[in-house]
Amino acid sequence: MEELLFYVPALLVLLSAAVSDGADDYAGLRWRMVEDQIIARGIRDSAVINAMLKIPRHEFVPPGSRESAYGDSPIPIGKGQTISQPYIVALMSEVLRPAPGRKVLEVGTGSGYQTAILAETGADVYTVEIIPELAERTRRLLERLGYTGIHFRTGDGYAGWRENAPYDGIIVTAAPGDVPDALVSQLGEGGRMVIPVGGENQELLLIEKSEKGVSYRKVTSVRFVPMTGEPGPEKA
Repeated sequence: MEELLFYVPALLVLLSAAVSDGADDYAGLRWRMVEDQIIARGIRDSAVINAMLKIPRHEFVPPGSRESAYGDSPIPIGKGQTISQPYIVALMSEVLRPAPGRKVLEVGTGSGYQTAILAETGADVYTVEIIPELAERTRRLLERLGYTGIHFRTGDGYAGWRENAPYDGIIVTAAPGDVPDALVSQLGEGGRMVIPVGGENQELLLIEKSEKGVSYRKVTSVRFVPMTGEPGPEKA
């Protein structure tokens, strides 16, 4: 608990009050999720920790799964998609290093939970979802929760969002077989991309672009749903 108090004292006070007065039935679960799954596993980015303490993760899962929303596992959200395990969301966010004013492209809006984490850090978020029904449902949810500055697009994530490139960060929440060339081309100099890659065996990669070129580093082994769409040349 001392580590958690060091990183997020203000939000812990608010969450403690919420637990005491019953204002948020899930505040205690959110507190324990961050303490046991996030801090305990080495996440140290205070902006990410604050976002995960604040955002009501239970709002992003189907009603029948709300009691499991803060558990240590992914949860199906329909349309063959999942909301990722909390630790993986935190890890990818920390590796990406979102910050106020940084332009971030998210490929795979999905439930919108990762989108909200990015927005909560102050990043300027552009998010692309290939499934129209999921894109619209998530847009409405995020706007209801107060995230009105996010830019949404329904389309093939393999193509990225060329019109608004370059990006300071790109985060991909489904696994292609190989890193899409279009996404690398849309990453700005000094930018970072976090992406799971592979089929049966997947690796989470950190891709960085500098004046010297593009570097690739393995972060950890992961398991994501396959990325849908059409690999190929960048599309307009």
